[in-house]
Formats: sequence, C-alpha cells, structure tokens
Amino acid sequence: MSSTPLPGIGVRYDLTTREQRRLSVVAHRDGSRTLNAYQEDDPDACALSVRLTEGESSALIDALMPAHHSPSLLSTTELGLVAERIELSSTSHWNGRQLGDTRMRTETGVSIVAVLRRAEAIPSPGPGFRLAGGDVLIVIGTREGVDAAAAILGRE
Repeated sequence: MSSTPLPGIGVRYDLTTREQRRLSVVAHRDGSRTLNAYQEDDPDACALSVRLTEGESSALIDALMPAHHSPSLLSTTELGLVAERIELSSTSHWNGRQLGDTRMRTETGVSIVAVLRRAEAIPSPGPGFRLAGGDVLIVIGTREGVDAAAAILGRE
C-alpha cells in the first residue's frame, strides 16, 4: 500500500492485490471516501468509482473485518456476553429523549454501563438520563441483545 497527499483534497491510498488488480481510496478532508477499482487490462482506466460518506465507509470497514476484530467490540467472555460501543447518530429518534424511553433493558436485556459524551464518561446512567447525538453507549449483554439494542438506537 502506498499513499499520496492530494493538496486541498486529502490523501490517496493505492493497493495492488495479489491478483495484480489495482484499487485506490481517496480519503477526503470532509471524512468521505472515494473507492476506485481499475480495469484489469488497463490499470490506468477506472472501471468503478464510488463516493462513500463517513458512515458508509465505517460500515464497509466493519463488513470487511471479521467480527472478532470489530473496532466497536470491547470483549467477550465464555458466559456468552459481549460489551460493545454503540454511537447514537445526531438524526436518531432518541436524540434529546430519556434513556428510559428506549425500554432498552426490557426489550433487549442489555445493560448500559456508561455513556461517553465528548471528553466525559457518565457511568451507570439512569432512566432519566437524556441522550444526545454523538453519545457512545457502552452496552453489555448477549450478542443478540446487543444487536437488538443497536437496532433500537439506530432508529431515525
């Protein structure tokens, strides 16, 4: 992999696969990415170019990485529990609402052990805690419960 600064734009990362296919990613200064794949018979001719938002880029990274390497996964135990970070988007239905309104524990069985907000950690938030876009909730539960919690918190 090589990188090339693109003044005023960002950085381009180039990769040649084991099968000699060329790929590049332009990391734009606004957080978006452009993924490019080049033609097999002409490595200078672009066959595909896809512009991805920052969120779409993160989703693609998660899809490409095995689950046990997920950057949001904190730990697993032999008890079948996982601890994971779930970020609340600014467009979330829950932005500005109380944690208790989510019915998280009742619906999923997960526990929210902390909320990270900017440079502050709020341990053991109660049901009256008001959620805000950008909050990162640290949840513990079964894999199924954590996935259900992420679905609830992802509601827009």
